[in-house]
Amino acid sequence: MDGLNIDGPYWNRGANELMTALGSGPGGLSTEKAIARLRAVGPNTVEESSHLSAFHLFLRQFESPLVLILIFAAAISLVLQQWVDSAIILAIVLGSTLLGFFQEYRASTAVEELKHRLALTCRVIRDGIELVVPAGTIVPGDVILLSAGNLIPADGLIVEAVDFLVNEASMTGESFPVEKRPGIIKPEAAGSARTNAVFLGASVQSGTAKVLAVETGLRTAFGAIVARLKSREPETDFGRGVRQFGYLLIRAMVIIVLFVLTVNLLLGRPVIESLLFAVALAVGLSPELLPAIVSVTLSAGARAMGRRGVIVRHLEAIENLGSMDILCTDKTGTLTEGTIVLNGTLDADNRPSDEVGKIAYLNAAFETGIENPLDAAIVNAGRAGGLTTHGFAKIDEIPYDFVRRRLTIVVAEDGNHVQHLIITKGAFSNVLDICSSFQRDAVDIPLTTALRTELNAVFEAKGTEGFRVLAVATRRVAAEPHYGREQERDMTFRGFLIFFDPPKAEARRTIHDLAQLGIRIKVISGDNRHVAAHLARAVGLNPKSMLTGEALGKLRDEALWHLAPSTDLFVEIDPQQKERIVRALQKTGHSVGYLGDGINDAPALHAADVGISVEGAVDVARESADIILLSRDLDCLRSGVEDGRRTFANTLKYISITTSANFGNMLSMAMAAPLLPFLPLAAKQILLNNFLSDIPSIAISSDNVDPDRLRLPQRWNIRDIRRFMIVFGLISSVFDLVTFAVLLAVFHADQPTFQTFWFIVSLLTELAVVLILRTQRPAFRSRPSRLLLWATFLVAAGTLAIPFLGPLSSVFSFVPLSGLQMVTAVAIVFAYIVATEGAKTLFYGRMFMRKLQSHHG
Repeated sequence: MDGLNIDGPYWNRGANELMTALGSGPGGLSTEKAIARLRAVGPNTVEESSHLSAFHLFLRQFESPLVLILIFAAAISLVLQQWVDSAIILAIVLGSTLLGFFQEYRASTAVEELKHRLALTCRVIRDGIELVVPAGTIVPGDVILLSAGNLIPADGLIVEAVDFLVNEASMTGESFPVEKRPGIIKPEAAGSARTNAVFLGASVQSGTAKVLAVETGLRTAFGAIVARLKSREPETDFGRGVRQFGYLLIRAMVIIVLFVLTVNLLLGRPVIESLLFAVALAVGLSPELLPAIVSVTLSAGARAMGRRGVIVRHLEAIENLGSMDILCTDKTGTLTEGTIVLNGTLDADNRPSDEVGKIAYLNAAFETGIENPLDAAIVNAGRAGGLTTHGFAKIDEIPYDFVRRRLTIVVAEDGNHVQHLIITKGAFSNVLDICSSFQRDAVDIPLTTALRTELNAVFEAKGTEGFRVLAVATRRVAAEPHYGREQERDMTFRGFLIFFDPPKAEARRTIHDLAQLGIRIKVISGDNRHVAAHLARAVGLNPKSMLTGEALGKLRDEALWHLAPSTDLFVEIDPQQKERIVRALQKTGHSVGYLGDGINDAPALHAADVGISVEGAVDVARESADIILLSRDLDCLRSGVEDGRRTFANTLKYISITTSANFGNMLSMAMAAPLLPFLPLAAKQILLNNFLSDIPSIAISSDNVDPDRLRLPQRWNIRDIRRFMIVFGLISSVFDLVTFAVLLAVFHADQPTFQTFWFIVSLLTELAVVLILRTQRPAFRSRPSRLLLWATFLVAAGTLAIPFLGPLSSVFSFVPLSGLQMVTAVAIVFAYIVATEGAKTLFYGRMFMRKLQSHHG
């Protein structure tokens, strides 16, 4: 094993023996040994580095079929000894690839920086001291400390464990947690039977453990699977949109190219010249900077969102965030302050009780499983009141889980080796279920149905006032070495713990602001209905629009599909029901965001269209999420949604504008080719036109977006893009045909004059259309970004100057135009601008009516 002294399966070895073999011990590795071993075995990751070197990123620019077509065209020119043409084509290839390279390199660097901010960490023992280190630096021999919510960072052997339940669904497909404990297992045991070992990629459901790391990175069981499969992530909505758009282009390209090639050959024109022209048309129709534009726009959006405290883990998630129309969230920390305080402790008779506070303090102070704000509030209140654990020793712990919804600690009072005290704390109904008596004035009284009803009334009354209520119970038992869930019985109900988490002052306004963006909030909470209804009233949600977990469990899927979209509050929900709610909302056509930070949120985060978590979330929740919020604040998320929509809107602008302009020009050339005695533009002129028109397009990523484009969720619609391309492409073609008619009938233009004049008109119309079609409003009422405006004006000025630049114009076979010809060209462009502006008003008006009819239909 890479130079480490390990013979045979590690699960068949004792922990001490394995530690010795790995040069480790109870105090872990020394720091020096860990650093040296990391150099020897490499980083603890199963992914190949996604950060490409500058050289590889540059080479990747040449993978594009469009670039390869251009290189093919240059090769043909070289074979025919057309040195100038081949040099021009290669210069344009180099210009496009360098433009794409610089933008993508900057984008990938920014994304890597964001990834480093989110790197997983874990607790290890090194030099006998507990440290927090990046998971990527774990090496064989490290002693790792695990608790509920942690992702397991390496394959290893259990050294110590307390009620340690692990979810290995990522490895075995088994949805139920498996209990792991120290021991020695047969060498031939299958993975699922190795109950003394843990595997990278699994997650801790409950309990705690000390684990000796044995295999890391690609040498782990999970790494071996990844190496074999090299599996790709499922295609996102955004990726699917780009792919479908590619198919649309290919269909249009094949038809136009075959038509032009066939006509030119039938007219007896030179084969090579016709082929070069057809290839140039194909390239001209394609937005060859699309990969760079998408990468630049998304990474610019990710950087902007990062500055606002919204970290994007997967760039494609930006589009999904922008298309979200329902956000499911718990209430704690999002709608409430998240600073839970222990407001009071009551005995079973609803009277203030210090004794109940002391019992609860012992339970919370000795608890080692899931860190949670309720235990923190109990400990803080206890310490403020002078409580300590002095005089008590912890014997055992029965960790919290989401089925029992309670936590039990067993303690012994100093000097008492005969009896132990079991203290259970948890959800009111779950604690009451295991109680057979309650204490009144230090006397245990049997719990009758009437007394249970009285206790329930106290619980409901406090919930209606907005308080969160837990219950505490105890039982004295004869001392035993170990305790399990079966000991949680015949308990004495001791009292109530009253917590308060006030609604955020800005919660009502934030919910209103999200509603203005077309996003509805749905609260999914394990809390009782009374607390949830009180909060709903405070923040402006409908307290009567409620579905309980019990009622949901009785519903068939079809009934839930009908109820879920109209329900605001899902209360008393079991963890496994969260994913079901998300899927029901998706089934009815909604794009669902899910905000969660707990162990039980991971399946719902994974199922949602966009999983959102927070920086302080448990590992498994953070790794399941697409978006990470640096603060648990819905207003921060609202900014992220707007940034997501702004980013997606700018990506669609480039796609729609470029393809419609290119489609119009290429269609015009295809129609003109058989009618003219010469080619309307030479191949090198088409490529120069395409290159110059793309320069302002790079600036689209920085463009302003109209507020009304941010108000509604946006999604890919290939039908709309196709309609846009055809309508505005045909308008462009009509003006091109007018240009041809003027050139032939009025100016009787020869080939160089015709090509120069039309090059100027076609390029100026492409530049003008960027400023017109970038907004659905009248162009003069929507301000473009300064960068886009200046880039467009500079290229336009250069276009008008090209025929008069002597050597450069002769290289591209351009000739100077007369003053009348220049004025005519500008007049045609102006008429095109007016016509396009009018067509835009009609196009978006009709689109709005169609959407309105489909909505009401």
